Amino acid sequence: MIRTAICPGSFDPVTMGHLDIISRACKIFDRIIVAVPVNPQKHFSFSVEERMELLQRVCDGAGLANVEIDRVTGLLADYAMEKGAMVVVKGLRAVSDFEYEFQQALANKKLNPHLETMFLPTSSDNMFLSSSVVKQIAGFGGDISHFVPDCILHTIQERLCKQG
Repeated sequence: MIRTAICPGSFDPVTMGHLDIISRACKIFDRIIVAVPVNPQKHFSFSVEERMELLQRVCDGAGLANVEIDRVTGLLADYAMEKGAMVVVKGLRAVSDFEYEFQQALANKKLNPHLETMFLPTSSDNMFLSSSVVKQIAGFGGDISHFVPDCILHTIQERLCKQG
């Protein structure tokens, strides 16, 4: 039996923290589906297609052969059932992340009783790191090279870094 897990997230943009969680999940499960949500009510810096392409470049660059990048257009619980996934893997940076993620895990479990959620604490190097932090630093022209994978740095800088 192939053990499939889903790593959902906005990935707007992909950070070293995201790569850390995805890489660690790859060591635990046979197949990882990195799921990018389609949410027309939320404003993203990168389109779904762009986020998926950035994730593919990052995962290929890291040699993560058991990763598949996909989009989610509905409920994660339904998507997991459709894909045969029994686990959702979520990274936690701080206790404040836990409350929201715990609520999501309980809702997903109610919608799909076979779905479990696994929380992975982020590495200490990435505890402060989020896509929002990257966007804020880039927006003020700061150096984001320590926060995003090298293979996508230029693309992210072109979109987010303050010009001139």
